[in-house]
Amino acid sequence: MSKNFDVVVIGGGPGGYVAAIRAAQLGLSTACIDEWKNEKGGPALGGTCTNVGCIPSKALLQSSEHFAHAGHGFAEHGIEIKSLSLNLKKMLDRKATVVKQNNEGILYLFKKNKVTFFHGRGSFEKSDASGHQIRVTGSSEETITAKNVIVATGSLPRALADAPFDEKLVLSNTGALAMQEVPKRLGIIGAGVIGLEMGSVWRRLGSEVKILEVLPALLGAADTQIAAEAGKQFAKLGLQIELGIKIAGIDIGKNEVTVSYADAKGSEQKERFDRLVVSIGRVPNTQGLNADAAGIKLDERGFIAVDDDCRTNVPGIWAVGDVVRGPMLAHKSEEEGVAVAERIAGQHGHVDFNTIPWVIYTTPEIAWVGKTEQQLKEAKVDYRAGSFPFLANGRARALGDTTGFVKFLADAKSDEILGVHIIGPNASELIAEAVVAMSFRASSEDIARICHAHPSLSEAVKEAALAVDKRALNF
Repeated sequence: MSKNFDVVVIGGGPGGYVAAIRAAQLGLSTACIDEWKNEKGGPALGGTCTNVGCIPSKALLQSSEHFAHAGHGFAEHGIEIKSLSLNLKKMLDRKATVVKQNNEGILYLFKKNKVTFFHGRGSFEKSDASGHQIRVTGSSEETITAKNVIVATGSLPRALADAPFDEKLVLSNTGALAMQEVPKRLGIIGAGVIGLEMGSVWRRLGSEVKILEVLPALLGAADTQIAAEAGKQFAKLGLQIELGIKIAGIDIGKNEVTVSYADAKGSEQKERFDRLVVSIGRVPNTQGLNADAAGIKLDERGFIAVDDDCRTNVPGIWAVGDVVRGPMLAHKSEEEGVAVAERIAGQHGHVDFNTIPWVIYTTPEIAWVGKTEQQLKEAKVDYRAGSFPFLANGRARALGDTTGFVKFLADAKSDEILGVHIIGPNASELIAEAVVAMSFRASSEDIARICHAHPSLSEAVKEAALAVDKRALNF
């Protein structure tokens, strides 16, 4: 006999597990289906983000940054280390522990909120007026029925046609996080978030890293001033980045990968790498979902087609996160998951795409929200800009990290904040103030008038707001 639920969520990543918890909080009988497995075959909730994405990459970024500080930065603080060695196995074990803690935390939250969990793959059998039937295939098989279904199946790494992932020589984000030794020469195709973060990790640990990017500009989605500063800092780190290349071919040998390409000037080049990370974007994961059985429409790029409220063309079936339009960001998925759960419960869930922050967890960190200066110029918006360097911030000097700056963009007439861009220490945390301000349609003057603790990095945010009116106090 089929089990019946008000809501069934397919996928236990950031969008899925949060949607399930919120639906349960609202009094709806809720189940979540997820097939991720840990090394022992048990459930590993959290999706790509927790298992092979956001969480493990941040763990390795932190560990590798400590290693870099010990080797190069501690001396100026009067801390002398005579012998420094890398225990990569222990570093990877710590990463695995962090992942496991997050996996177990989600299981605990499901129990706390009375979410029924099915460990396996969920696929549609049929949809009609009586509800939506979903087949769960895993350690045991059963069919469950739901009044509402939220599809949150995430995305998969995009592979090159002539270089499929084997996670040994040609690596996706999964393999890039699990190398058991530091490669002497690491090649990365794609200078996006994953490429830059993974390049940073392995460069700090001793690899010679070369990143090949097809696009002619670095970080095209970021503000041009931020991108220019980032390029300078990545070069100091030792990341070799070539822009505007065209790949001619990839030859996979026994122990190395050879990439043939034309550089920006059209000259033919050839590079040999011990490992090659391919990070050229991600594709929506609808494999095995059997969307046709439910009559779910996909768009021309393979994403599940949804309206502004994340409704599909089938009544009672919703979709959120990487499998639908919009930025592939874990926090965007979470916001959509919560909003859909609230809409199902008759409330008015809301997601504002204009105030979704972007973060790159390199050193320096990069974060922004809202419009870039080039976007405002293209749209012929009359604006004012103000910026403040961390070089003039007392806390940054004490930390020994004065790289970068904070930049505000505000409407020339109303002074409403249109965008905030940060490159420098703790940018990922500092951007939250800008998100709050923009969510309430604050002006740069509002931020300029708010008292910020001294000494703190957040003072750079206030000073940049003051600079919009050309009255920064410390620069």
